[in-house]
Amino acid sequence: MRIRVLGSAAGGGFPQWNCNCRNCSGLRNATLRAFPRTQSSIAVRGPDANSWALVNASPDILAQLKANPVLQPGRAPRDTAIAGIVLVDAQIDHTTGLFMLRESTRPLPVWCTDNAHADLTRGNPIFGVLAHFCGIHRRELRLDGGGFRVEGVLGIEWRGVAVASKPAPYSPNRDRPLPGDNVALVIRDEDSGRSVVYAPGLGSMADAVWREMRSADCVMVDGTFWSDEEMIGMGLSRKRARDIGHLPQSGPGGMLEWLARLPAGVRKILVHINNTNPILDEDSPERATLARLGIEVAHDGLEIEL
Repeated sequence: MRIRVLGSAAGGGFPQWNCNCRNCSGLRNATLRAFPRTQSSIAVRGPDANSWALVNASPDILAQLKANPVLQPGRAPRDTAIAGIVLVDAQIDHTTGLFMLRESTRPLPVWCTDNAHADLTRGNPIFGVLAHFCGIHRRELRLDGGGFRVEGVLGIEWRGVAVASKPAPYSPNRDRPLPGDNVALVIRDEDSGRSVVYAPGLGSMADAVWREMRSADCVMVDGTFWSDEEMIGMGLSRKRARDIGHLPQSGPGGMLEWLARLPAGVRKILVHINNTNPILDEDSPERATLARLGIEVAHDGLEIEL
């Protein structure tokens, strides 16, 4: 199994178009040792190098496809290596890219939960709009512990696990999240038995997710904010990280404490990194802390083989 990080930033990317925080202005002015990042998405394949599953479709999908020519095998006048799309939620930064795939020569196979499907047909009716173009072939992503396979992506089993986070602002569940609004994905290579847990949105550590993380070979987890009051301290928001569905890295009960408890040998990678997070600065003390703890910071183009 190969996993390619197409985008490693949170919504807005890095630098964010209208942000003048230390990170964004430093990157623009070349006064910060950091690298630009597009919005959160990964691609997964088995032994067939010409057949990938796209996990989330970010607003930056066209730039990501251009940067990853493996996703364009060119076997026909119109072609793609994307065999199907798996959504972890219905957030704008994970679904807007579906619009950019409207020239598909077949309905887009999309796996999502019932909750996400409801939000994408009513609150933000992307699926209805795409019915006028290529169309959507929706597949149910169930949370009963059963696995599924993305047709065409051989040798890979997928499972969804409900996580505590926040659904999209247009969801009727926004202030009262329900199981299925957000999921983590357990992706397993059927030949080797090795697995990865992908959880870009994680508001707190539920028992079911923690069990999966402990038994995985690699975890790719929410790295949105360093501290709970990060956005408040910069005057950019009145909400804490946990208020908007993201477990911060630092502080009591933060992500670093959880990652430190994982068994030795588990590869630990932070994904979905907000433009305000100091870990984007390669020379920051926060980045040095991660290096000391053996925790990686995902970057666009990172490839993982399991």
